Amino acid sequence: SEVKILDTRKTIPGLRLAQKYAVAVGGCNNHRIGLYDAFLIKENHIAACGGIALAVAKAREIAPEKVVEVEVENLDELNEALDAQADVVMLDNFSPSDIDNLKHLNFGETKIEVSGNITDETVKHYINSAVNYISSGSLTKHVQATDLSMRLV
Repeated sequence: SEVKILDTRKTIPGLRLAQKYAVAVGGCNNHRIGLYDAFLIKENHIAACGGIALAVAKAREIAPEKVVEVEVENLDELNEALDAQADVVMLDNFSPSDIDNLKHLNFGETKIEVSGNITDETVKHYINSAVNYISSGSLTKHVQATDLSMRLV
């Protein structure tokens, strides 16, 4: 399947919708608009709930119709998220070689997202792997203003 490039919620204050629109018009995809449209279970949520399985179960209890994504930092957490049947697992700061070492895993219905330190040079390595999504905050947080002016003659 085709890999989708996603933005993040890291946007300039007051310009989120404009930046999300620009990402979509530019050919990439929006991840989440805000905290309300999907669950992204991170380290603090996992600690507060007592583990990945419990955090995923609680999210499904609260809003069964919403996508549940779990951010993981190592192979043990990845396996826990797969066992909990998260909809998406975000591999945070996994290198291209780390991803290559995961080819033997059965992801089932779970989609795989990579995030963290994605550069123009490394992105091509993720595209030819088992990854479904590549997310990058640089799509919105590294924008630079362009000086536009119109002169009447």
